[in-house]
Amino acid sequence: MLPSPGLPLCGSSGATMSQGMIYNIQRMSIQDGPGIRTTVFLKGCPLRCLWCSNPESQQVAPQLLVFSDLCTGCGACLAACPSGAAVRQKDGKCGKIAEKCTSCGACAAVCPNKAREISGKTMTVDEVMEIVHRDSAFYANSGGGVTFGGGEPTMGGDFFIDLLQTAHDDALHTAVDTCGFCPEDRFEKTLKLADLLLFDCKHMDPVQHKELTGQDNALILKNLQSALLSGIEVRIRMPLMPGLNDSDENFAAMSSFLGKFGQQHIEVMPCHMFGTSKYRALNKPLPPVSQYTADSLEKTLIRMKRHGLKYTII
Repeated sequence: MLPSPGLPLCGSSGATMSQGMIYNIQRMSIQDGPGIRTTVFLKGCPLRCLWCSNPESQQVAPQLLVFSDLCTGCGACLAACPSGAAVRQKDGKCGKIAEKCTSCGACAAVCPNKAREISGKTMTVDEVMEIVHRDSAFYANSGGGVTFGGGEPTMGGDFFIDLLQTAHDDALHTAVDTCGFCPEDRFEKTLKLADLLLFDCKHMDPVQHKELTGQDNALILKNLQSALLSGIEVRIRMPLMPGLNDSDENFAAMSSFLGKFGQQHIEVMPCHMFGTSKYRALNKPLPPVSQYTADSLEKTLIRMKRHGLKYTII
């Protein structure tokens, strides 16, 4: 069963609103749908992709990231930490004892060098939408709007649906960046409210999909089929990983599946290592992936085209 962390709250007017965990709101985004957009990133994901570049998005609860390269060892965090989790290391910099850390954020609030950062903040729908509406003029002039991403945004449960409903009611162009691993009833609601789906397609083989992400793709492909039959705009996105999902067999299977719905264009996201510092900040092992060389990427894209897939690199 998938978790639904959206929690109901009662406002002063007696109306019901919901709250959920947000880890970033990026304004002036241009790669998460048409025009200028605000992308709202909800925390929590049911997948554990080997190549995930945002490891702080996986867990629903807030997390403390410690960027040791930014730490000057000033000791402000040592005095602020209420649980004794902040400690001085042998190199003079300040680290944390994971078992004691409650991710309360006290140390991050006083760190003068931004070496400590809390990922995850509880927000209400109104609080999120107030930020979204700050750039309404840019949406109108550029054909933009709001995009809900993650993590996996649908994991936000009622909170996510309330956000989507509010954006829809406010006549904003709404996009949802999803991995598709979502309960069918919630996905049906998403299809009724969204104008655009950015749908990740990672691997067509269920066994290999589970090895790469921790879940098989039966539910994902079922939801993808529903999306492609729904009549709303769907953009297929593929994180392209050397040696993991770039085989001719996978390209052929993807082309065959998408071709049934008259769609064979893919937005390709080649492997990158931008999230390396976040893994270190969370004291997690680095992902076992490598980037393409320019030559190897070109050859991979040529193979993709041979199977009838068209692509745009994003």
